[in-house]
Amino acid sequence: MKQLLITGANRGIGLEFTQQYLSNGWRVYATYRNNPGTDLEALACDQLTLLPLDVAEDDGILALQQTLSGIDLDLIINNAGAFGPTATDQALGTVSREIWLDVLNINTVAPLMLAQALHKNLVSKRGTFAVLSSRLGSIAENGADNNGLYIYRSSKSAVNQVVKCLSIDLKAQGITVVALHPGWVRTDMGGPSASIDTQTSVNGLRHVLGSISLEDSGRFINYDGNAIAW
Repeated sequence: MKQLLITGANRGIGLEFTQQYLSNGWRVYATYRNNPGTDLEALACDQLTLLPLDVAEDDGILALQQTLSGIDLDLIINNAGAFGPTATDQALGTVSREIWLDVLNINTVAPLMLAQALHKNLVSKRGTFAVLSSRLGSIAENGADNNGLYIYRSSKSAVNQVVKCLSIDLKAQGITVVALHPGWVRTDMGGPSASIDTQTSVNGLRHVLGSISLEDSGRFINYDGNAIAW
């Protein structure tokens, strides 16, 4: 049985990942920050293990590392993330240092801390460490219509660099590391006007994750399989 860990599994894309991988016969270790919620709890089965985790807290990551000690994983998906304040409060002249650092801690620092703690769990199965990024972090695609978003964009640009560094450091251990863009998805973060639903996004992302190999390590990939410029 294939096994994966996914963070931020109690809603949105994380919940859909959990449901789809369970339906495909995987054993899923699913984390949540405060409360698993009724939707995640409703998926209860022998193949699902629910684990508390605040990705911004080192003690929580250490506890997760100890819980998963000796467990071989095929896949880790760092899904947990934060958008930060509204777009208005991410425009030039409105950015708060404290809030910016909070978002960077969750979106940029936490994925590296998770990789440091758990990459050995991927070695025996030559597994994949995937980070849900955003094409809003693409410097190449940031044009005149960028809408500011200094906080969110910079956190995703920075985590893309983390992904690239990890892909180099972990290649010798056979671990594939990728940054994934889920699309503009109708979730609490994406809002009701977003272009696709969670099922479409996760279907595409699972196809991408199921078809990549070590040669793809370090890539930035859209949910439809197309490459995104850094």
